[in-house]
Amino acid sequence: MAKDPNKYMPGFGNDFETESLPGALPQGQNSPQRVNYGLYAEQLSGTAFTAPKGQNERTWCYRIRPSVKHTHRFEKIDLPLWKTAPHICDDVVSLGQYRWNPIDAAGDLTWLTGMRTMTTAGDVNTQIGMASHVYLVTQSMVDAYFYSADSELLIVPQQGRLRFVTELGILDVGPQDIAMIPRGLVYRVELLEGPARGFVCENYGQKFDLPDRGPIGANCMANRRDFKTPVAAFEDRDAPSTVMVKWCGQFHETHINHSPLDVVAWHGNYAPWKYDLTTYCPVGAVLFDHPDPSIFTVLSAPSGTEGTANIDFVLFRERWMVAENTFRPPWYHKNIMSELMGNIYGVYDAKEEGFVPGGLSLHNMMLPHGPDRDAFEKASTSNLGPTKLDSTMSFMFETRFPQHLTEFAANQAPIQDTYIDCWSDIEKKFDGTPGKK
Repeated sequence: MAKDPNKYMPGFGNDFETESLPGALPQGQNSPQRVNYGLYAEQLSGTAFTAPKGQNERTWCYRIRPSVKHTHRFEKIDLPLWKTAPHICDDVVSLGQYRWNPIDAAGDLTWLTGMRTMTTAGDVNTQIGMASHVYLVTQSMVDAYFYSADSELLIVPQQGRLRFVTELGILDVGPQDIAMIPRGLVYRVELLEGPARGFVCENYGQKFDLPDRGPIGANCMANRRDFKTPVAAFEDRDAPSTVMVKWCGQFHETHINHSPLDVVAWHGNYAPWKYDLTTYCPVGAVLFDHPDPSIFTVLSAPSGTEGTANIDFVLFRERWMVAENTFRPPWYHKNIMSELMGNIYGVYDAKEEGFVPGGLSLHNMMLPHGPDRDAFEKASTSNLGPTKLDSTMSFMFETRFPQHLTEFAANQAPIQDTYIDCWSDIEKKFDGTPGKK
């Protein structure tokens, strides 16, 4: 039950309160001796109890049954294509520039059985690093629920629509949305329109937050008000159900006789959310030169090194290009970050051929990459009047750690074996003539 499961509360990291029944939410005391409607008080903590005030996250849930109630011990199960760092395959070479065509959904695939890990980085046991996945969904989860004790999941839909029915409410997401499911939150995934395909960044480390804007100031990029958190909804339903958990890279399941999505009211700042990528307002140069791509950062998960992210989520969307005497596409470069890119729709300006919607590319740390020959020639000779870069949306999962390919990515996913050929016909233009450009 819910007042309106498709209504949302605006704001990123705010302290929310919401109830599905009047008076279900205690006032003035988080864990009173007795809660209205015979509910149980339970806290979900997303940070250490003693985290600094501005980083401390927790939510109080008032639920029909405490979540500890289950009828069987946890038993291990196998999800063979969902991998967790450290995961290094001796016979797989991760050193290189790689690109994949879209992966097709075939067969009966749920959110869990359709997860395909492409890369892993860091170490889940020390809570640093990440993994990147492609999800393929052709059917809904039925009387089955999941949560990750390892990570928060950043979800980037590319095709189809999904419904995340969580303990704290309902999120409907599709292409041009992103969604975040926090660590420890129980949910099931239903297929609204399919088949569904998209990308997942599994974050083992510190939580994603909005990046500091520095001299940019208070506005532009991603704004807190555009992040939407669900209102309370609950299920009071008795049915044999399965709860699966991911813990230190292993998967386990237990059985219960009811729906675990029975939170009638909650308050706190640890909650799922969704965000419309079309509300992201990019910034850039308006005279000359080419700012670093970090200006397109939507979210950042910090590491122990200030200014160097565990993960950045970066968005390249429609925008005006106005700088004069400037090479406008991404330039040739190599850096300390490992970059996994995905195409949501349209044409990416540095790769006009081959990087198709639903596709992926990987350029690992300190490996050179940049525009192909045609993109370079076109950008070097074009008229530099104001130009609208239109019908394009790509993203990047960028991490300070090397991203290691899985066996699936190397040998089963539709890899483009000729990708590096896009640079093979770059010409030598140097002839030693002074002043030549």
